[in-house]
Amino acid sequence: LSSAASDVYKRQLKVGFIFLHDENSTYDLNFMNGAKEACANLGLSDDQVIFRTNIPEGQECYDAAAELADAGCNVIFADSFGHEDFMIQAAKEFPEVQFCHATGTSGKIAGIANFHNAFASIYEGRYLAGIAAGMKLNEMIKAGKIKAEEAVIGYVGAYTYAEVISGMTSFFLGARSVCESATMKVRYTGSWYDQGKEQEAATALIEKDKCVLISQHADSLGAPTACELAGVPNVSYNGSTYSAGKNTFIVSSAINWAPYFLSLIHISEPTRLLSI
Repeated sequence: LSSAASDVYKRQLKVGFIFLHDENSTYDLNFMNGAKEACANLGLSDDQVIFRTNIPEGQECYDAAAELADAGCNVIFADSFGHEDFMIQAAKEFPEVQFCHATGTSGKIAGIANFHNAFASIYEGRYLAGIAAGMKLNEMIKAGKIKAEEAVIGYVGAYTYAEVISGMTSFFLGARSVCESATMKVRYTGSWYDQGKEQEAATALIEKDKCVLISQHADSLGAPTACELAGVPNVSYNGSTYSAGKNTFIVSSAINWAPYFLSLIHISEPTRLLSI
């Protein structure tokens, strides 16, 4: 676009975001922070950015997407795996709007020009976080706090989805790369975000499974809280959980979504402005 066309586009632009939970979820908060950073860098005003929070993985997602399209959004993003079918439904109904979704599996095969999936290679960050966990285990062994055979990691998983399993596998491989005696036990909650279940799972891993370090692919502060109460080291996900574990937090892996959101908003320029 020419400079004049870009100015017109920028004034007309509206971006909508659909979040499974709110800022209390570490997963959703990470997306929110990336969205706010990207929109601020683009100089968008508050009335050009619409957040919809606590949108379940059901028909409510389609309803929210349709409302955002009717409100004039040029691009709409949803952040949870189960939002996908409903974003596809909306994309078919509003072909002039770009619909984007994390994580999902249908972007390449759905054959819908205005529907896209996105995710990052977070398994790389998980591997590095695993190395940090392995270093902590070695420190505990050297200090005589645990024996080598007691280097058992506990992992709180949300679902038995490929995304969760690949993350935990990468994390474990990272830990084993520096602590050869490390083993890992996993408990699933059956929910992306349930603080009670996540804290209960982490507590069971510590007390029943004798895990001496905890990590997770789950979105609340449940596991970090359990670790802080038990004095067990914690490697978290989606951003720092230091507030819940001032004595036990080690490190967190997270995706920086701001660059993707910047790119996404730029490529959504309406074709009706291309001749300006």
